[in-house]
Amino acid sequence: MPTVALERDLLYERLGQSYTEEEFDELCFEFGLELDEVTSENALIAKEQGADKAGTGSDKVIYKIEIPANRYDLLCVEGLVRGLLVFKEKMACPVYKKIPPTEGSTMQELTIRPSTAAIRPHCVAAVLRNITFTEASYKNFIDLQDKLHQNICRKRSLVAIGTHDLDTIEGPFVYDALPPEDIKFKPLNQTKEYTAVELMELYSTDSHLKHYLHIIKDSPVYPVIFDKNNVVLSMPPIINGEHSKITLSTKNVFIECTATDLTKAKVVLDTIVTMFSEYCQDQFTVEPAKVIQTDGSEVVYPDLNYRHEVVEVADINKKLGIKIKADAMASLLTRMCLKSKAIEKGARLIVEIPPTRADVIHACDIVEDVAIAYGYNNIKMTIPKTNCISQQFPLNKLTDLLRPEIAAAGFTEALTFSLCSKDDISDRLRKDISTIRAAHIANPKTLDFQVARTMLLPGILRTVASNRKMPLPLKLFEISDVVFKDDTTDTGTRNRRHFCAIHYNKFPGFEIIQGLLDRTMQLLEVPPGKGDTQYYIRAADDPTFFPGRCAEVIALGRCVGVLGVLHPEVIAKFDLNMPCAAMEIDLEAFL
Repeated sequence: MPTVALERDLLYERLGQSYTEEEFDELCFEFGLELDEVTSENALIAKEQGADKAGTGSDKVIYKIEIPANRYDLLCVEGLVRGLLVFKEKMACPVYKKIPPTEGSTMQELTIRPSTAAIRPHCVAAVLRNITFTEASYKNFIDLQDKLHQNICRKRSLVAIGTHDLDTIEGPFVYDALPPEDIKFKPLNQTKEYTAVELMELYSTDSHLKHYLHIIKDSPVYPVIFDKNNVVLSMPPIINGEHSKITLSTKNVFIECTATDLTKAKVVLDTIVTMFSEYCQDQFTVEPAKVIQTDGSEVVYPDLNYRHEVVEVADINKKLGIKIKADAMASLLTRMCLKSKAIEKGARLIVEIPPTRADVIHACDIVEDVAIAYGYNNIKMTIPKTNCISQQFPLNKLTDLLRPEIAAAGFTEALTFSLCSKDDISDRLRKDISTIRAAHIANPKTLDFQVARTMLLPGILRTVASNRKMPLPLKLFEISDVVFKDDTTDTGTRNRRHFCAIHYNKFPGFEIIQGLLDRTMQLLEVPPGKGDTQYYIRAADDPTFFPGRCAEVIALGRCVGVLGVLHPEVIAKFDLNMPCAAMEIDLEAFL
């Protein structure tokens, strides 16, 4: 979870009250937070920037507070203090409003060009008017952007924030995507102009910005935002322009967020404007901006939507194990910045979700806030009124009993990845991927994790390849789940518990694998024979196995697996050079 570092004295000043360390720790716990560490500015600088930077700060006490990952409104001192004051009932929940442009001016416009669809298709914008920055609030403004970039923005890959001094630029603005050699401007804190190509080279060694270059580096076009006079505001998600740099004297701030995820972009924009609109002359107000989409349609941002949820009082009491009336529950939710009131004679609550609470997406989130405000320590422990006898899941019990018996037969257990490459379950096993009911990963990070495995055999073979310098023979087994596509299930997939064993030596050892099969069937109490309650093996053709050295395992009247000597091509494709016998069966068939 993210942490925010706040100066203790400044925090207490804004809260209007001083606390001992224990008292503030308790306040954080009551609000659902955690005081993670108490340190000093010097110690913090030394920890984050290195021992050589120690002594460059002050001895001011710093509180590091751990924030839930989905509470974006608490990632700055403004939002945290606001939340605590409402929680302590020292202030009312603010009402965030959109106001029209000042008299004589028009709404700022930003046009999205179609070329951006190839790299970063979405953009939202807004304006904070007549804002007054102090050194502390300016630092908080920058820090919040950094926190959002690392959290909901996923290191700028989903959303990138740009903030600009509106008085130094002139709308309407254009969001375009151009070849890198056609983009030239003076970037933030630089003294001369660079092309985008030169900037990528310049920042390749920058400790802060080099981590974001890969987002657009290989694209034929780079995103760029410029104003009416072709002044470049920013090249998202890398760097803003020096021309529109925000300073302590800035009065009007133009905010733009470019994104690959429009929903997250709107959440980020709402968070920034709600947190820092308290410094505007007209508090908690924001001037909207018009964004003209590629199809010509117009959308006004920010949303600042207030929505309402209706929840059952009895249902919340039952889930939390408490008994409080509707009015008391409404009061608790209001303390969590969720204005609520009782309806239908106290049977239900209508809850107002403000734009700062993007984390509330379901009724269970409201239940959680009731629990926090009520106090987890105030919920009495009770003995359940139902009498239930638990038991181990039968499949897990079976496999837990089977593992030590297989190990006693001389095999070593392996545990392999549940994801593998497409080649592992197809080409390397001499099979066609189109015939395999594999669940494919939509956005695999590496070639080794493209699909969910449909067999345990590839993982075992990879394990053997990684240990081929170990003394022979290598006798390995694994009992784990495999995954198949299944349109009849809610998830579209189903798991099956498989058992796979392998014998790798100078000779195949088919008889060893068959002996293990016989021992396994003995443990499963399935006798040999061709009846419906028995098992036997019959010759089969499988491209993974050597012709004439493959058999199906028929048990309980159906095929439950296969065993045999692996085909030489399969062995070679897994970087092995000795014969190998293997077996894989479906254990769920025996339940």
